[in-house]
Amino acid sequence: MKGKSFKEQERQILEDIILHRRTELGDNFIDREIPNVVLERLLWSALQGPSVGFSQPWEFVIIRDQSIKEKIKACFEIENEKARKIFSDKPSYNRLNLEAINITPINIAVFYKPSSTPILGQTSMNKMGVYSVCLAVQNLWLMARAENLAISWVSLLDENKVKDILHAPAENELVAYLCIGYVKEFTELPQLEIANWEKRKRKEEVIYYNSYNHPQ
Repeated sequence: MKGKSFKEQERQILEDIILHRRTELGDNFIDREIPNVVLERLLWSALQGPSVGFSQPWEFVIIRDQSIKEKIKACFEIENEKARKIFSDKPSYNRLNLEAINITPINIAVFYKPSSTPILGQTSMNKMGVYSVCLAVQNLWLMARAENLAISWVSLLDENKVKDILHAPAENELVAYLCIGYVKEFTELPQLEIANWEKRKRKEEVIYYNSYNHPQ
């Protein structure tokens, strides 16, 4: 067989990394710098992500500047206040520290950059470009966990305001804003599962065979 084959022990390591990947809340991060060599491995992993038509439609903005983080944080606060009203029936919302923007040493804004020419595999489903960027994010996230780093994906943001702050090209689309750092501990369960915000769905609830109405 050409190409690399993996042993059972290696498969198990990947399974463990997937199982123990976490979305972290802000109050779990600690003040510790991330070595450049580690950051380079995260970015390398993202760049190995699969993409439709080998389009590689991603661009990354690495943010270390505290003044820029403060502007992003102000943007988050506005959107967080809106969300607080939406979830007013859930008192636990106020106990969730949903961002770590100015706590973590590195923030990464991940953008989708549309192509000016047709992309193989994207002529019928235009969203495949954005989905490709999401796969790059997942690659980065898994490598971060292998490096014992945690990530907080901040989605309570006004995309246009973030683009203005980062001077992003008009055609670019913000896909993810990631806060990356070391944490006090990795919990056995996801933080929102521990907080009883949602329960993990059972396999039987989400997997169908052949079609939605086909008997299993």
